[in-house]
Amino acid sequence: MEKAALAGLGLSLAPGFVSARPRNEKRVGIIGLDTSHSIAFTKAFNATDAAADLGGYKVVAAYPHGSKDIPSSVERIPGYTEEIQTLGVEMVDSIASLLDKVDVVLLETNDGRLHLEQALEVFQSGKTVFIDKPISASLVDAIAIFEAAKKYKVPVFSSSSLRYMENAVAVRNGKIGKVMGADAFSPATLEPTHPDLFWYGIHGVETLYTLMGTGCETVQRTFTPGADVVVGTWDGGRIGTFRGTRSGKSGYGGRAFGEEGIMDMGSYGGYRPLLVEIAKFFDSGKAPVSEEETIEIFAFMQAADESKKINGQAVSLQAVLDKGRREAAQISI
Repeated sequence: MEKAALAGLGLSLAPGFVSARPRNEKRVGIIGLDTSHSIAFTKAFNATDAAADLGGYKVVAAYPHGSKDIPSSVERIPGYTEEIQTLGVEMVDSIASLLDKVDVVLLETNDGRLHLEQALEVFQSGKTVFIDKPISASLVDAIAIFEAAKKYKVPVFSSSSLRYMENAVAVRNGKIGKVMGADAFSPATLEPTHPDLFWYGIHGVETLYTLMGTGCETVQRTFTPGADVVVGTWDGGRIGTFRGTRSGKSGYGGRAFGEEGIMDMGSYGGYRPLLVEIAKFFDSGKAPVSEEETIEIFAFMQAADESKKINGQAVSLQAVLDKGRREAAQISI
């Protein structure tokens, strides 16, 4: 972002910025101040009483942009920019400037269409990066991001915080034995610049995949203006469903059906469990969610879009994946 753009936010670059932080502090940079996550994550990491399991990481610098044409995002940037400065975070005018000041990166831009371009700049610097949901606004870009990360040998990880609901983690760790099926739900508001479920439905789809794991074979979607129901058939005939809500009371949750029991997911526990995982990831460079699973989540959502176009008929997830990989191979990274 140019100096003039910062001035348009009523801000300056503060060239004389001085930090009193200790030398051994682990410095985090944020890209994108068009989401409340940027503020919430900074408050947690920068708290004077931050817990040890947040790894001693501190957000020290931020680059504000950011979507250029999604009103709900653009309108947030000035306010979040002011607020994050009160938390001791320096504003910078470019991603390049940010990368000079930090050790690791939180790519928080709300607009998934920008993630491949922004992530490439981070990858080229060699710095580890967490990419907030959605990792991209297309299956093709999601695949390209992981290919670029491998090319530049940079660890990358993306996840919704819904993955780390306490009971979802328990199910994933075998609490009810092998999961034979699961239902998950979340809000699924739509944004015209993104495929339907990529914008917000991803929260519930990530919950579903936390419970079911990979291996979905076909996807069918029923759509109405107020709701979506997406049914996936997994290997072995297991069935997982996602309900996305756009009318009535909304919330997050689900239920898993296992060989040894049935478990409700309970209430959403907030961002903290995800931040603990991010800190571990920054320390180890080992992503807690595999590339395979994240890409399949996006293939599932893309397949749901394809099913909508053909009035709810079943769509092969493998066919969607194959097409996405062919198209991703044409992207220069």
